[in-house]
Amino acid sequence: MKQLNSQQTFYGGRFDYDNALIRLDELNALSQDSNLWNDAAKARKLMSEKTQLEEKLHNFEHLVSSLDELKELAELADADNDENMLTDIMSQLESLKTEAGRQELEALLSGEVDANDAYLEVHAGSGGTEAQDWAEMLLRMYTRWAEQHGYKVEYIEETEGDVAGLKSATVKICGHNAYGWLKSESGVHRLVRISPFDSAARRHTSFASVGVYPVIDDDIEITINEADCRIDTYRASGAGGQHINKTDSAVRITHIPTGIVVQSQTSRSQFQNRDNAWKMLKSRLYELELKKREEHEQSLRDAQSDIGWGYQIRSYVLQPYKMVKDLRTGAETSDCKAVLDGDIDMFLSAALAGKVGKE
Repeated sequence: MKQLNSQQTFYGGRFDYDNALIRLDELNALSQDSNLWNDAAKARKLMSEKTQLEEKLHNFEHLVSSLDELKELAELADADNDENMLTDIMSQLESLKTEAGRQELEALLSGEVDANDAYLEVHAGSGGTEAQDWAEMLLRMYTRWAEQHGYKVEYIEETEGDVAGLKSATVKICGHNAYGWLKSESGVHRLVRISPFDSAARRHTSFASVGVYPVIDDDIEITINEADCRIDTYRASGAGGQHINKTDSAVRITHIPTGIVVQSQTSRSQFQNRDNAWKMLKSRLYELELKKREEHEQSLRDAQSDIGWGYQIRSYVLQPYKMVKDLRTGAETSDCKAVLDGDIDMFLSAALAGKVGKE
């Protein structure tokens, strides 16, 4: 049985356990400095690094100890010729292998905002009720994924469809590496199925777009000229209580130079909705700069296989056969139900591994 080394290779990178312990000791000493919080931005950065390093060490040590325990159990089961125990140990090893693979990929989430929370937007494409129902299905898929991984989901904006589904929705997904995992989901998602809204039971194709943006820390400077923005207030159209639906508490901000539009309506307070909208706009503008930088680097690499942001990235076919296929990585599965219930890790992992392979 293979033993994990103190230096674990991650797709060309390396988690150096011994040096990680040394660095953690340094961070612990720095965190005890009474003058640390004189520079709040520096202190937050240091404490964030400390927390993330502690988590990586804990996860690595858990893998090593679990593997050692299973090795001992396997030796006992082998001595006793206990086939049932050996079968159970093999199952646990597979689970451990899956977790190790996820940690390998997560170690690659080293972008400057990969560790941040994420805003996720879903917009129905053309096609009326069909597309609006598909947008709601996608939102459910992502919220289920988030809940399964221990992330917190906050609803920021939700505009109901004319008959069913959603015209648009924005959620904030809170948790370590939320943006890093979900950033590859931006693009157009295509659904093919027998329409539940068609009395003739014909097959329909629907489209919805997904946008993922990092939640920006307060210490990152993003300058927004308020003269470049149009601020509108309106009555919320979705769920949220009688107070919301009877007052102009919802806020929409349009950034005129870029055409970016953000809106928030879930709070009863117009002030809170305005604050949320400004934060979202800051996030969108920062993500736009990241996108420009990435496109520039991509043009230098001249990698023709990548599909740009905003293009179709994944196809979900429920009829005449069942298949979910990512058009960028080739990852696919026939278990459509599991995918729509939030089991999208195979697509997230394939996108991350593929991107790293090009760098």
